[in-house]
Amino acid sequence: MRKPHLKSLGPHIPPLEHVVQYRDAPGYVVFTMPVEKRIRVELGGTAIADSRRALILWESEHLPVYYVPLRDIRMDLMTRTDHSTKCPYKGTAEYYSAVAGGRTVENMMWRYANPIPECPPIADYAAFTWNKADRWLEEDEEVFVHARDPYKRIDCIPSSAHVVVSLDGVTLAESRRAVMLFETGLPTRYYLPIEDVTPGVLSPSDHATRCPYKGKAGYHHITVNGTRRDNLVWFYADPVPEAVKIKGRVCFYNEFVDIALDG
Repeated sequence: MRKPHLKSLGPHIPPLEHVVQYRDAPGYVVFTMPVEKRIRVELGGTAIADSRRALILWESEHLPVYYVPLRDIRMDLMTRTDHSTKCPYKGTAEYYSAVAGGRTVENMMWRYANPIPECPPIADYAAFTWNKADRWLEEDEEVFVHARDPYKRIDCIPSSAHVVVSLDGVTLAESRRAVMLFETGLPTRYYLPIEDVTPGVLSPSDHATRCPYKGKAGYHHITVNGTRRDNLVWFYADPVPEAVKIKGRVCFYNEFVDIALDG
């Protein structure tokens, strides 16, 4: 029996008595938690969803998903379609197209009107395909790619460790001024001052990606021994506030270069 006075301690996972175990899939879980942030979904300059009563649904082997109460969705802009999908852990999803700002986006929203008994109570909620929206906002900050996972975090820690980056025997960078970025489930990334990179090895790239925990990344190519390797270095010119320590620094793709730490 869990002791009530200790429930705020330890890992902040939902009370285990609220997490349903699926008989045919031991260890697979689906659960929801309330989101106190204001969540907005924008399409064509219109907020098609705007809520402080959203849920975040966490499911094994999936990215987290925001579910918004139907009463906080512009249902007048939604049209039911013939499309549906089946999930063994939630039930049958029905889909809706959205019309806003002169645009129609097919099958942008889905809901489980009759979820299976093991699923959390999400019948009065709906979710949206992330990349079909123009913008997602938590309060007034734009969020990219997917909802931020409450069980994932980043730590940006300055370090005086001796970091040497090389490729094909050529030193690309050497620094004792790294910021080490520790992100749940990923390799440690080493963000170095641009001044500690060997002159002439980097060239600009048009490539860009987005991260829900860091922001929009730009890229550089690497040229070594006359051969260009595309997009092996990235940087955040204007990261989200939680990652401001890596602003303007460059990070080499660990998996494609050699990194030596303190020899």
